[in-house]
Amino acid sequence: MYKMINAPLQQEVIQNLKMGEKVLISGKIYSARDAAHKCMVEALDKEGKLPFDAKGQIIYYAGPCPPKPGKISGPYGPTTSGRMDKYAVRLIEEGLMGMMGKGDRADAVIESMIKNKCIYFAAIGGLGAYTSTIVRSQKVVAYEELGAEALIEIWVAGFPAIVAIDCQGNNLYRTEPDKYKNKFDLNMLNR
Repeated sequence: MYKMINAPLQQEVIQNLKMGEKVLISGKIYSARDAAHKCMVEALDKEGKLPFDAKGQIIYYAGPCPPKPGKISGPYGPTTSGRMDKYAVRLIEEGLMGMMGKGDRADAVIESMIKNKCIYFAAIGGLGAYTSTIVRSQKVVAYEELGAEALIEIWVAGFPAIVAIDCQGNNLYRTEPDKYKNKFDLNMLNR
């Protein structure tokens, strides 16, 4: 069963989401990859502000493929979140409440998430083509020269994700693998 949540996020919603829960996100989120994150942190260093108001927002670590004629968006698959770890703490401190991508996060990011009440969603790999059908609009907010890696505002309706790390620091990537490590006889793979 999925929990329906709206973006931008509210603290009451964040505090009630638990690791492993499935959600459908509707509303305004942002997408950005490494190059845009680097530009955002540089903007904070130089100008003291971001090109968008991060308070309550979700950043999806992705860049869209070009849309087919007549479509709003092309496939929107997640990229590896760890590449944003060196920038994430700064954005969380600016009020970012959600991040979405694939893979585990660095300890410093998780500590900041706990301190600032932020959540990390795992986007479901392989659903890039599907997610393009739930994007209702998209527009480049900043760094247009980066193409698909620009900071893009997207409106989504029912974006599927899993709570990978909740705001208490419970981490799906670190607790769940032990459940499955004895399910396979790895010696059979070496034959």
